[in-house]
Amino acid sequence: MDEPQEGMGFYRSQVLPRCMALAMGNEGLGEHRERAFGALSGRVLELGFGSGLNLPYYPPEVTTVLAVEPALVNRKLARKRIDASPIPVEWVGLNGESLPVESGSVDAVTSSWTLCSINGLAAALAEVRRVLKPEGCLHFVEHGLAPDPSVRRWQARLNPLQRFCFGGCSLDLPIDLCLEKAGFEITELKTDYIPGLKIQSFLYEGVAR
Repeated sequence: MDEPQEGMGFYRSQVLPRCMALAMGNEGLGEHRERAFGALSGRVLELGFGSGLNLPYYPPEVTTVLAVEPALVNRKLARKRIDASPIPVEWVGLNGESLPVESGSVDAVTSSWTLCSINGLAAALAEVRRVLKPEGCLHFVEHGLAPDPSVRRWQARLNPLQRFCFGGCSLDLPIDLCLEKAGFEITELKTDYIPGLKIQSFLYEGVAR
């Protein structure tokens, strides 16, 4: 198993995961999780499992969730949800750039508000393509680059502060372009602002193969 990254500090390893678990537990985000993940089946790998917030939205047809999560404290935070779920969860690694999973072995990969924080995103997406079965898809819900020039300017201005305070999370990642550059074909895509600060709340929700 991978070893935790050194130098993360108490804030990134202990405080930030707890803050994010509270913030992302907003009930208003549930409809997006349900729409993105409610029709999955088979063996699913989740990038950024966090505290298990997606787990209640996986249908019974999902046979196993392979959880990838860099913050070890989230394993404790996720325990109640894992215990309450009929779907078995297997912890398989700490980062998306190197997945200890056999090639062509998963039916779907899921990512929710995670791609924005992966430093080696190109490597992680290459790994996603590797582990997916030929007919498998990446199902994603992510925030990123907004369409409005005024919002984009503020995203660019505040991105250094955002990355410093929120574990490397970027405000202005063009999710669709990143996926296409990595060789994915986006087959479904819904974009819109959700309630909240516009610099943080432009959502990309869809499926890529």
